Amino acid sequence: MPNKHFCQGPNCHEKTTQDRFLKSRGVIRGRYAYLPLDHQSEYYGRGKFFCSTACEGAWLDEHMENIEQGRPIEFIRHRRESGGYEKVSNTNSWGRTYNQIERVDNRSE
Repeated sequence: MPNKHFCQGPNCHEKTTQDRFLKSRGVIRGRYAYLPLDHQSEYYGRGKFFCSTACEGAWLDEHMENIEQGRPIEFIRHRRESGGYEKVSNTNSWGRTYNQIERVDNRSE
């Protein structure tokens, strides 16, 4: 277990990027925070809780009213996942092959 918190961003586990995709289980996972817990920096202390400033901003957008009202906000202690994805190879109009992560619909109708 690394010496880092999980990213607290509300949508971090839903962004389809290569580093978040776990091929063996077909899930998108949230990232670890940017900085380790024992990092001593006055410059970017919030890096211990978020993987990027985009996740930090999304968290503030979602929880600002709770902060203003003094209500508690739950701290995420587990790695969140979004299931139902797979890596698909596609070919563009120039004949080049590229990989893309797409949502899979497994419902049978």
